[in-house]
Amino acid sequence: MGERAISIFYATFAKKLAMALNYIWVAFFLLAFIVALGRTIFFGDFSIWSNIMGASFTSAATAFEISLGLTGILALWMGLMKIGERAGVIQFFGRLISPLFSRLFPGIPKGHPAMGSIFMNVSANMLGLDNAATPLGLKAMQEMQSLNPKKDTATDAMLMFLILNASGLCFIPIGIMMYRAQAGASNPTDVFLPILLATFISTFVGIVALCLKQGIKLWDKVMISWLGGLAVIVGLIVWFFSSLPKEKVELYSSFIANVLLFSVIIMFICAGLRKRINMYDCFIEGAKEGFKTAVMIIPYLVAILVAIGMFRASGAMEVITDFIAGCFNAVGINADWVAALPTALMKPLSGSGSRGMMVDLMSAYGPDAFVSRVSAAIQGSTDTTFYILAVYFGSVGVVKTRYAVPYALLADITGSVAGIVAAYIFFH
Repeated sequence: MGERAISIFYATFAKKLAMALNYIWVAFFLLAFIVALGRTIFFGDFSIWSNIMGASFTSAATAFEISLGLTGILALWMGLMKIGERAGVIQFFGRLISPLFSRLFPGIPKGHPAMGSIFMNVSANMLGLDNAATPLGLKAMQEMQSLNPKKDTATDAMLMFLILNASGLCFIPIGIMMYRAQAGASNPTDVFLPILLATFISTFVGIVALCLKQGIKLWDKVMISWLGGLAVIVGLIVWFFSSLPKEKVELYSSFIANVLLFSVIIMFICAGLRKRINMYDCFIEGAKEGFKTAVMIIPYLVAILVAIGMFRASGAMEVITDFIAGCFNAVGINADWVAALPTALMKPLSGSGSRGMMVDLMSAYGPDAFVSRVSAAIQGSTDTTFYILAVYFGSVGVVKTRYAVPYALLADITGSVAGIVAAYIFFH
């Protein structure tokens, strides 16, 4: 497939995704108007219109304040992450997971450049280095395409790679913790362990399901030791915290999360000293990228938060969540998490949209409310599936994605459910 055909395919895929998000965004305004009109006609509620317009102004101001507040935090962590990147931490993770990945990608010859790019991409994702992960992922797709006998059809290796990215395995969810800090959470890092649990389960289920589909041996010694070992560790963490009283859960989870995060920073610095790099210059370079990122997200936050704010002020959000909560309560299932459901529904389609849902909940209920923590756990459980499909497959001109979508959505659903369960274990 020529470069022009690839560009046309990518543009078409991206346009369809953008149109879907456009319809969702417009629907927020239209539904808010319809619900408000109904409340005025049938219940004589004339104040609803001033509430809606007031919410639009408040939400726009909140979006700017959040972006402004994120500037310093984002600059700090992007600077630290740049040190880790230059110090070779990503390469270290690549070597660490090499035995496992050689089993997950049997179609890639040993020593092929594709394997190195895959290692680098997944390692960057685990460290929360989104800016580094995307170009590394595109490079990995190009390398795998060089091995592809049918250039328009996804290979097994490509599908496994897409599932690993869509399931969003991340050990350091810095972005979510930054938003919680900006919202005034008493302990912004208390969602660290629930997110780690949810994203691991999402990735684990995605890998196992795809291994079964592709005939990859799960009973291989290396596979058992890696996947089984990680599952045991996560299981022990859940067992330990579920046996503690609520106040101890929050105390210990906060302690462990902060120790791990500070340990990562020290690891970056020690690696930088070993490599003899100028860490101050690296930090400044990364901090500049963080500042640019904070400025770039302002329009996206304004767009989604205003739409959601007006939708909520109209009462439409309450109607939907009350109906769903009633259904779960009718069968005896606790429904305290239902208000976070829009985050899960938006997550596969739009990262900025689901992030906006999470921020809106923190603004409406408070960052330390149970539903806000549920939303954070869901947000950190997976990545934006359809964006990843569009970018990675579109970059190499693959138009036949085979079973990529259903297996990626399986990881999404699993991650959302795991995020809800983890929030109940740690916070309810």
